[in-house]
Amino acid sequence: MEFPEFRKGHCLKPARAWSILTDGMRFHKYQALGNDYLVLEMEGGCAPIPSLVRRICNRHFGVGSDGILLEASPDPGAFVGLRILNPDGSEAEKSGNGLRIFARFLWDGGRVTAAPFIVSTRGGDVTCQVREGGQQVFVEMGLASFDSARIPVAGPRREVLAESLAVGGDSLRFSAVTVGNPHCVVHLDEISPALAQRLGPILETHPLFPNRTNVQFVKVLDRQHLKIEIWERGAGYTLASGSSSCAAAAASVRLGLCEREVSVSMPGGTLEISVSADYALTMLGPVQKVAEGILAPELLAN
Repeated sequence: MEFPEFRKGHCLKPARAWSILTDGMRFHKYQALGNDYLVLEMEGGCAPIPSLVRRICNRHFGVGSDGILLEASPDPGAFVGLRILNPDGSEAEKSGNGLRIFARFLWDGGRVTAAPFIVSTRGGDVTCQVREGGQQVFVEMGLASFDSARIPVAGPRREVLAESLAVGGDSLRFSAVTVGNPHCVVHLDEISPALAQRLGPILETHPLFPNRTNVQFVKVLDRQHLKIEIWERGAGYTLASGSSSCAAAAASVRLGLCEREVSVSMPGGTLEISVSADYALTMLGPVQKVAEGILAPELLAN
C-alpha cells in the first residue's frame, strides 16, 4: 500500500498507515504567548511531507498553527526526542515555545512529573521542568554563541557583533547568534510589526545566512526590559518566540545593553530570560492547552 503523504523510509507500519487513512490522526493544540503548535501522534518521529505540513498548518484549509511537534527517538541520556516542523514544511533545530508546549503535552499525558527531564532536539539537548501545575514551563536552552562558523554566517570566521548591513533602503547594525538555531538580532530605537514584516523576509534569506535565519528587531526599554518584534524562519511574522527571546537577550547582554536577568516583551506576552556568565540561557514562560481532536482522513489523503 502506498502512503504518499509521509516521508519515505517505512517509518509507519502498514496497519498504522491504513488506520490514519481510514480513521484520521489525533492532534493536540497548545499556544505559548500566541505562538501555537500542533502535537501529532506519530510513530518514531515519522514526519508528514512538506505539502501536507503546509496544508495542516494553513489557517483556512487546515487546523492552523505556527508549526508541528513530533515525538522522536531520544539521543542517549535524554528522556524523549522532539522534531519541530515549520508551517512551510521545513524543519527547525530548536524552538523555545515548542519545547515548552511539548513539555506541557508530556505533563498532560502523565509521562513527566515536576522533576526536570531532558529533551533532545536537532539543536542540542535541553532540560525542561513543568511548574505551577502545568501553567509555567522552565527550559534550560543551552549555550549561545556568536561564532560565525557555528551560526552560520558567511565571510571570515569571527564573532558577529554590531556589524553594518544595508537592506531594503535601511542601514542596520546586526549581531548574529546561535542558540541551537540561527538568529539575526537588530537593535533599533523604534520597532513595529510593519518593520518586521518588511525587513524580516529580506534578512531571513540574505546571502549572509546560508541556512536562512530567524530575525529579531529589538528595542531596549531599560536594563531589565527588552521589547522585540519577530520574523521567524519558515513561519513569517509571529507573536512570540522563545529562542528569539533568548537570542535577543544574549546579544543585548554581549553588547552591554542590559542585565543578565531580563524580561522580553513581545506582542503575545512576556518571557523571563536569564543569561549566565558563559552565556547559558534559561527561559520561563506560560503554556495553555487549546484543543485536541482528529485530523480527518480526507485532509490527510487530499
